[in-house]
Amino acid sequence: MFGESHNLATEFPEYKEQIHQLKMEDRHFSRLFDEYHEVDSQLHRIEQAIEVHADDFVEGLKLRRLNLKDELYGMLQQAA
Repeated sequence: MFGESHNLATEFPEYKEQIHQLKMEDRHFSRLFDEYHEVDSQLHRIEQAIEVHADDFVEGLKLRRLNLKDELYGMLQQAA
């Protein structure tokens, strides 16, 4: 939804502690988390009309965010 936060702690509040722990202990998770945050921030700037990009580019970012979220969620489930 437009302007909605997609922060992982907001998306998965039940995994807040695991997110923190994995960010500190798992380099792969931390790298994916940082990439997710960057893609989400870029999408937020686009939604706020701070940046303007072609629709194909925006859709690619949304797909990347979704794929990262799926991978991060899988890692969170394994850690729980």
